[in-house]
Amino acid sequence: ATATTKTAQLSQHSNASSCYCFVPSFRSTNKPTTMVYGVIRNLQASLKYRGGWKGLFEHMYTNGDYPFKFGTYMGADTAGNRYYENRVDYPFGQHRWVEPGDIHNFDSASIPPEWHGWMTSMNDAPPSGEEAYIEERKKNIIPLCESDANIDHNVGHQEEVYNFHHLHNLSTVRSRGWNIGNPVVGLPPGAKDSYYTQPGSPYNDASIRPRVNIGDLGGGRVYKSEKWADRLRTVDEKAALEKAKEAMTQKAIASEEASAARRKMAMAQRGAGTVAGA
Repeated sequence: ATATTKTAQLSQHSNASSCYCFVPSFRSTNKPTTMVYGVIRNLQASLKYRGGWKGLFEHMYTNGDYPFKFGTYMGADTAGNRYYENRVDYPFGQHRWVEPGDIHNFDSASIPPEWHGWMTSMNDAPPSGEEAYIEERKKNIIPLCESDANIDHNVGHQEEVYNFHHLHNLSTVRSRGWNIGNPVVGLPPGAKDSYYTQPGSPYNDASIRPRVNIGDLGGGRVYKSEKWADRLRTVDEKAALEKAKEAMTQKAIASEEASAARRKMAMAQRGAGTVAGA
């Protein structure tokens, strides 16, 4: 009886401890009731945080656990991506995350390098607080000499960079085929690819030779080589061309036979084929 009582007490203590971690404000030893209460409170908070059922279902469908993940808003970038942090409820590596500005067409290449460095814990100062951080750190800079430069910190001047659809990896901004563009990143048909090509590459504009046509089959069917022309010809045109080639071959054979006969006759007139004294 004593062992059974201790086991029950340990079980209650274990259930209570797990419940304290999930919902600290609700102290109950009834695990099913606590779990249901925690789910309801999480759902209520998510509905408020996401602006109603539509926002909640939309994030559940596109972002998985994000609807029930809460943190401190740290800032946003030009693409509308929002960045959050929660060091209390989530372990290191999961304490920073991004919620896409366009959840239906999100591309990881749209995350700017400065925010990527913050998300991977390369630095703790978010880009939205860079100006304040620089102003604070400038107080510790001791000028060694006078300067007429209009920059008083080591970051230097930075030009604004504009990327196609906010994609920072331009190797993805390329056509998926001739005259179809790239619907994945929104590249329209006929638009120029944005990725860099080496000199000498057939995709480099400076290395592309101008097309020189050598003939026209009619109906706008111009061609630059005989192989190209053969692909453009119809079945009837190919048959007529074969007949013309066969006629030219027969004519050449007849001409060669006539030339051979004339040579043979000329050789006979000069005594070819005779034996002296015979």
